[in-house]
Amino acid sequence: MPFTTTRRSALAVAGLGASALLLAACGSDSDKKSTSDAQPIDSDAVATEGGKLLVWGWGGAMEPMVKGFMKAYPDVKAELVNVGTGIDHYTAVQNAIQAGSGIPDVIVMEYQAVNQFALDGTLADLSGYAADEHAKEFTTGTWEAVQFDGGIYSMPMSSGPMALFYNKKVFDKHELEVPETWEQFLETGRALKKADPKAYIANDTGSANLLQGLLWQQGYTPYTVDGEKVRIALDGPEVEKYTDLWQQLIDDELLAPIEDWSDEWYQGLANGTIASLVSGAWMPGNFESGVAGGKGDWRVAPMPQWESGEKSSAENGGSGLGVVDASKNKELAYAFVEWATTGDGVETRINATFPSTVTDLESEKFLDLESDYFGGQKINEVFAESAANVPKDWSFLPYQVYANSILHDNIGGAYEGDESLADGLQSWQQALVKYGKDQGFTVEEG
Repeated sequence: MPFTTTRRSALAVAGLGASALLLAACGSDSDKKSTSDAQPIDSDAVATEGGKLLVWGWGGAMEPMVKGFMKAYPDVKAELVNVGTGIDHYTAVQNAIQAGSGIPDVIVMEYQAVNQFALDGTLADLSGYAADEHAKEFTTGTWEAVQFDGGIYSMPMSSGPMALFYNKKVFDKHELEVPETWEQFLETGRALKKADPKAYIANDTGSANLLQGLLWQQGYTPYTVDGEKVRIALDGPEVEKYTDLWQQLIDDELLAPIEDWSDEWYQGLANGTIASLVSGAWMPGNFESGVAGGKGDWRVAPMPQWESGEKSSAENGGSGLGVVDASKNKELAYAFVEWATTGDGVETRINATFPSTVTDLESEKFLDLESDYFGGQKINEVFAESAANVPKDWSFLPYQVYANSILHDNIGGAYEGDESLADGLQSWQQALVKYGKDQGFTVEEG
């Protein structure tokens, strides 16, 4: 089978929609979760022997990894298929498994989805292959993200340590200081609005990734998962600290009512009406491709802190590579995953994703790289420091994909002045509790 990379409709695989995926993926029968009967293998020997692999994923890192693996092991024949991103991708995986044909061996798995697809048996537990021997090779946040209920269900590939992207041209024009705390961020937003009523310190219409990042940064864990037992606590002093400050940003109309990834969003980043953005380390590539006119205007700084003098961050996005439990060639699949995430495969994609490997984050070559787009700044220094300061023990819900999809339905009114952000979060919590119980989870609050 020659190397190919193809794009086809995820929903055409077996005709199921995204809503069906969410329900199927959240089923909580205890016998579904993969139990690792695997044994440690010599990955080099397995790959040398060769075989066929079907890899499903998206993003610029995938093709060089797959091609690189086949170059290193000529008897491996791999096919890379892009069935879509996010929900389309997960729908296609579920459909293939249900149909019993065309099942991929290796899949991209976003960290927020690992728990969900570990619990329903889609992902194989890699602990039997001694995957835990690589634990210290990855950043804390990414390694914790691939674990569930004592098992290892993916190997980290990319990461998204958060930082503050800010338009230096706008800040200099209005003599604004780069905020080091969230209180200063609020005051900077007010000063910018006074100087230019058409400008906003940032945009937000209710982003789950941003909300969770701001809680994670405080070391707060709103979700606790123990198998099928789930605890949700969107209250407490850390949540109140977030809602109090963010409510002021909303009330003072300091946040542009523009959705991320929209045409208006890119335009705002390009023309300076959106003066900053809190996002992950994967964002520079999007600036270069989508905000080309802003080259030289933007810089990167650490996330503002909740308390002056602190150095805390969070992860936003990122993904790993998982082995599908229904694969007929799991040993070769794991050999590829191990090579791609801890071996020579890392080098094939170092320029396409932000790494999760500590060695690369600490290398002088990586840290000294100057970004032309960001005015020659060594932006990786900021991201690497962020990655090192991510608090431990964060966990996603075993139905996080669904949870994120309904956040705006519950807190959107806060951005329109119909309710408080705190009330919106409580509505979201109630919706998540109900959904979890409907899917068979035991859910507690507080």
